[in-house]
Amino acid sequence: MRKETIHLLSNTAALFISYLAVAMPLPVVSVHVTNELGFANSLGGLAVGLAFLATIFTRGPSGRLADRQGGKRCMMIGLLLYALASGVCCASVSFALDSAWSFALLLAGRLLLGVGESLTMIGMLSWNIALLGPQRSGLVFSLVGASVYGAIGAGGPLGLWLFEHFGFAKMMLVCCPLPLVGWLVIRAAPDSPPVVVAAAHGSAVSFFRVLAAIWRQGAIVGSQGVGFAALGAFISLYFSSKGWPHAGFSLTFFGVGFVLMRLACGHLPDKFGGGPVAIGSLGVAAIGQLLLWLAPMPEIAQLGAFCAGVGCSLVYPAMGVEVVRITRPELRGAALGGFAIFQDVAYGLTAPLAGLFADRFGYPVVFFLGLIAALLGLLLAVTATRRRRPSI
Repeated sequence: MRKETIHLLSNTAALFISYLAVAMPLPVVSVHVTNELGFANSLGGLAVGLAFLATIFTRGPSGRLADRQGGKRCMMIGLLLYALASGVCCASVSFALDSAWSFALLLAGRLLLGVGESLTMIGMLSWNIALLGPQRSGLVFSLVGASVYGAIGAGGPLGLWLFEHFGFAKMMLVCCPLPLVGWLVIRAAPDSPPVVVAAAHGSAVSFFRVLAAIWRQGAIVGSQGVGFAALGAFISLYFSSKGWPHAGFSLTFFGVGFVLMRLACGHLPDKFGGGPVAIGSLGVAAIGQLLLWLAPMPEIAQLGAFCAGVGCSLVYPAMGVEVVRITRPELRGAALGGFAIFQDVAYGLTAPLAGLFADRFGYPVVFFLGLIAALLGLLLAVTATRRRRPSI
């Protein structure tokens, strides 16, 4: 096995351990805000989505930091922010007698988590693509996603179990050291050299021009992000409203489907290109959202979550491969940052907007929104494959 591949696997393991600190609170935060702090579903969704909204404004700077100082440094800073954010969310419970202050401090922790998310993911991707080469970018995207959604699948039920038995503060306290373990794992790994940007090329390209070149790939990724954000934010409340048990295992089923597809079929975008893979994936994602929306029993909802995981799995690497193909090396970090913004927007806006719909129409409607988004993404993927790709 090549040395670079060993480093990728080690970094992937570090990301999995660290991302548990993001995954464990995911199904818990909205429950804590609505049931314990007494706020509306829309504010519960805001608390979940704020972490993703924060990344929108930091993806560009994160990409530039990765290009200029190396992806490893970028990722290490992000992991430290994961740990700090967990500590701030844990401290928010100290304002138990004043729910407004507790909520405000929780939001501050979620904002820090979003900044850490931006730095960690862009650093991880740009670092390992530089180590293995752009021709293996599909493998890098696949393993990074497998570690992230594997952590979501494992961390979702674990976070709910800790929350139900020990409370929100202790659950967040468990999250605090996990990113530090990941930080120690990657500390000794070799960094990729920063990219020297030639004045005649990379430095003259604005971030908005980068976004203009990759917006179709980004929008397709954002379409699948709507369904995942709805599931992550409201699956616990959805099951509770139906009187169904084992809500946390919906995230497990989603994660299992996601990881199995990444491990078994992660090479397909490199082999066949991103367009065909995205079209097939979004079709399966739409079926998953349909099952969640109309589920008459928890087993059908769990099957829908599994199908949603299978469908979402390869959309990001499929479109990521296309972004890498049309981007010069000195702009790769910025392009990956811009690409991720579209998913951040989907994650950040879906939870509070779906919360508003849930307040008015009930929880199943959030999965109907996920179905519509998946179908729109499918349509865009079909049309995008017929267009000539612009390059930057």
